Amino acid sequence: MKQVVAIVKPFLVERILEALRRAPLEALWVSEVKGMGKQKSYLDQYGDSEYSHAFLPKVMITLLVDDLRAEEIARKVVEVARTGRMGDGKIFISPAESCERVIGI
Repeated sequence: MKQVVAIVKPFLVERILEALRRAPLEALWVSEVKGMGKQKSYLDQYGDSEYSHAFLPKVMITLLVDDLRAEEIARKVVEVARTGRMGDGKIFISPAESCERVIGI
């Protein structure tokens, strides 16, 4: 099992989730996050608004996928999320060593 974490621009999330709709996923989480990369306080545009902050709004999509599908899923996210502008995001792939289900009583 692999964990794929994609940190992307907020306005692209719906497109990414639609592209992954039929993908064989074990689990998926979506979180709003803030951060910065090389651009630091670079002025960027998200949708109709402009942001000039040290920490820019991003969305983190975390996926659990089969080992053999991780690269394919990551490529699909890159294909949809790449705008060609600074701050498009990052994708991390790491092993998910174990998983425990929490079952209610």
